[in-house]
Amino acid sequence: MTFETLKTALADVVAIPVTPFTEEGTLDTEAHRVLLRRLLDGGVRTLTPNGNTGEFYALTPEERRRVTELTVAEAGDRAVVLVGVGHDVPTAIEAARHARDTGAQMLMVHQPVHPYVSEAGWVDYHRAIAEAVPGLGIVPYLRNPLLSGARLAELADTCPNVIGVKYAVADAARFAAFARDAGLDRFVWVAGLAEPYAPSYFASGATGFTSGLVNVSPSLSLEMLHALRAGDYAAAMKVWEQIRRFEELRAANGSADNVTVVKEALASLGLCRRDIRPPSRELPASARAEVAAIAAGWPV
Repeated sequence: MTFETLKTALADVVAIPVTPFTEEGTLDTEAHRVLLRRLLDGGVRTLTPNGNTGEFYALTPEERRRVTELTVAEAGDRAVVLVGVGHDVPTAIEAARHARDTGAQMLMVHQPVHPYVSEAGWVDYHRAIAEAVPGLGIVPYLRNPLLSGARLAELADTCPNVIGVKYAVADAARFAAFARDAGLDRFVWVAGLAEPYAPSYFASGATGFTSGLVNVSPSLSLEMLHALRAGDYAAAMKVWEQIRRFEELRAANGSADNVTVVKEALASLGLCRRDIRPPSRELPASARAEVAAIAAGWPV
């Protein structure tokens, strides 16, 4: 695929699949396949294995490789695969090369979790990964509100495979300024805080958004995308109203239950177990009924 083709794939609903586990705590590969097929059959065309909704930081290196392989195999020619990589530079490069060799087309580079991140060091980190796999599209996952747009432009000057940005700073005005400082038309801007922020970010130049909710109801996410593409913000906000409470539950307490709520909804539909790994935790029984009621009322 050309970088232009990959840019088109980013200007879409970028699904972040969950990673289901068995009762023994291992990867539930059969449930995973079922969930991926459900996304594909629902019209999703861009998949991000090893994203945060997939519990990236709770998976072992071998599990992350397995998730990548399984996703690429299921996607086939039906979807583009954007693999999440991160941790230290050698680990990220190893995962990047594995993704390339497996057949993935793009990488999402997780925000560095090091406690001391300089702007120049951020550029160096992403440059090392991008240069290791020049044929893959690179999408930085940007959660740092202190980074300047000029630094992203600097990175892309030396790494032309940096083609998009998953922007996940909860500030629409900051996003609008950052995108214009970096080059609004130079990158595909993906609203990285999913459906709740998609309308405001689209108004400022985003053309795609990530989603964990899409695991539960692909049709709702795609309905919002189609409305935003048409510039019909009233229709998009009707979807926003439908998903509001679900997303509030995910965002509560610093997003403590971000993945937990999605898995609980899937469990209520009989699609996978609710099991989740520390430092996340399952919802208490008292909260499960509300999530189940929301999921039951949505189109699937």
